[in-house]
Amino acid sequence: MSTTEITPTTRTAVDVVRAGVDDARTVHTLLTELAEHEDTAYAVGSTVADWRRMLARPDVLVLLARVDGVPVGYLSGVRQLNLWLGTDLFAMDDLYVRDGARDRGVGSHLMAELAAHVDGWGGDLVVTWGARDDNEAGHRFYRRIGATLRTKVVAAWQPAAYREHLRAQRAGRPPRR
Repeated sequence: MSTTEITPTTRTAVDVVRAGVDDARTVHTLLTELAEHEDTAYAVGSTVADWRRMLARPDVLVLLARVDGVPVGYLSGVRQLNLWLGTDLFAMDDLYVRDGARDRGVGSHLMAELAAHVDGWGGDLVVTWGARDDNEAGHRFYRRIGATLRTKVVAAWQPAAYREHLRAQRAGRPPRR
């Protein structure tokens, strides 16, 4: 998939649509580009077939941004129950805009369309997401659109680690770490 160059002198119309199962390959390509951009390609385990299945779920929302029919970015996330709030929230997973389309309003269009979807679901759903510490441009953008940023450590417990903990607990010994 090629990156579309958008220059300040080019009048661009950004079209944002909800991705469907037929967009699975495009979404997977954009996800892979994001992972490569963040040096985390090793963490991508999903396949195009997985994306076909996930895009059919009503709680999964993926928005695709296109300029002149060419995909230039996406936003993804899941509507899910939050036990502290006692209601659903929207947990945004990714907001990604290709290099040639950055700083041209594509991210703002994606976030506005997300706001329209979430607002249309009724209630007062909170939208949450994480951002890397070093993503200063992202932090500025999020503040510009009215998001509140706070520092939080995100922990991930991999299967090998929790299985080792379980074995140690059952054996009555402390974990190795």
